[in-house]
Amino acid sequence: MHYGVDICTLGEFADPARVVEIARAAEAAGWEAVFVWDHLAFAWGTPSADPWVVLAAVAQATSRVRLGTAVTPLPRRRPAVLANTVATLDCLSGGRVILGAGLGGVPVEFTAFGESDDPHRRAEQLDEALDVLAALWSGQPVAHEGSHYRIDAVTLAPLPVQRPRVPIWIGGGSRAARRRAARWDGWIIGGDDERGEMVMPPEKITAGIDDIRQNRGGSGLFDVAMTGVSTGPHDPAFERYAEAGVTWWLEHIHGQRDSSSKLLAHVNAGPPEPR
Repeated sequence: MHYGVDICTLGEFADPARVVEIARAAEAAGWEAVFVWDHLAFAWGTPSADPWVVLAAVAQATSRVRLGTAVTPLPRRRPAVLANTVATLDCLSGGRVILGAGLGGVPVEFTAFGESDDPHRRAEQLDEALDVLAALWSGQPVAHEGSHYRIDAVTLAPLPVQRPRVPIWIGGGSRAARRRAARWDGWIIGGDDERGEMVMPPEKITAGIDDIRQNRGGSGLFDVAMTGVSTGPHDPAFERYAEAGVTWWLEHIHGQRDSSSKLLAHVNAGPPEPR
């Protein structure tokens, strides 16, 4: 199992400097990835940072950790713009980006700006946008006429460093999310709640993975990332979730869990030592 941190970039962690501080500490302590939230939380009265600006700063402040979102609601992003943003970040970071993608779970982040929060429409937009991203990252001219997006023979440049494209991990615990994840490169699932307690039992993760494998047909490498909270590098939970099939533990860093100084100390303690 690999180990990273997932930083809730809301409230006090909407300050990019704080996120960069944690990211530097994470890399120095041996964590392998830095993920951030993607929310418009200011729509409901909470400061929130733009994930791509923050990740660009983290890319410049680090050299090894993978960088990603957990997760980006594609229905409120223009896929051509996002394709360019992610490709540019992949170039800046030397090929370290993972795109976490999902429907978006906070309706007001759509409705406050005159956008539909209809889940069926958002599901259609998500699937179509994922296909558009993959096509643009191919480097070939893209002509697309879909239900929600149109592209007139456009070739993206620059392309991502990673070929054939940036890995895509799908977030969500529903059966539809698992079916969607089976088409791409990974699945992100929340293992903890806002109080900082684990609420996802290992056996439920295993059942979800089995469902994905049936839809996937067992082809190719596939990652399973879970946000979680641990007591430190010797927490026995790591082994239980690794046995359940989790390939990435993302230690959840957010203001409701503890003070920023204690959270930084937790990151400094590092992940488990490699066996």
